[in-house]
Amino acid sequence: MQIEKAKSIIEAILFSAGRPVNKKELVLSLEIAEEDIENIISSMQEEYKKKDRGIEIIKLEDSYQLGTKKELYDYIYPVLDKRNQPNLSNAALETLAIIAYNPKITRAEIESIRGVSADACVYKLLEYGLIEEAGKIDLPGKPMSYKTTEDFLRKFGYSSLEELPELPKYKMDENKQIVIDELIEQKEEQEPVQLEKNDGKEE
Repeated sequence: MQIEKAKSIIEAILFSAGRPVNKKELVLSLEIAEEDIENIISSMQEEYKKKDRGIEIIKLEDSYQLGTKKELYDYIYPVLDKRNQPNLSNAALETLAIIAYNPKITRAEIESIRGVSADACVYKLLEYGLIEEAGKIDLPGKPMSYKTTEDFLRKFGYSSLEELPELPKYKMDENKQIVIDELIEQKEEQEPVQLEKNDGKEE
């Protein structure tokens, strides 16, 4: 199959589906190798960037979806969605970050990390489709666990959870408070170097 023809077919599939399309689905439809699918889509992504198109192909784990570019959101939102723009509180963002870095975490574990109830935050994140139930854990009471969704990846611009920023290194001080090693290192680098006095003696 010609490359340009394959690009047209992939674009049509992604546009029509309106959802993430798995690579295996594209392989079955185009009857070409998975590696060829990846190379063709990579080429399409570069073309969309160079031509300053309003759309882009987003990679979500092993799937692809056709979407609008994030920087054009302010122009699109007033036309397509008349609802108030959903906002996440700091508490909800903290809860979302904990779940993103700890897939299949229970509500009790979230509350243990944050030190406060997580009920409202979990319900809000479920309502927005940023997290979903990940199955019950084999613990007393069979508590439900949670993980982030593809909507989370799409909205925050990640292809997979592996792209999340690395967490800073930390340790506990003598008062059982968290000390961020990286912040300490930065502070030490910024402090002026103290020169030793030579007591007025010339060498």
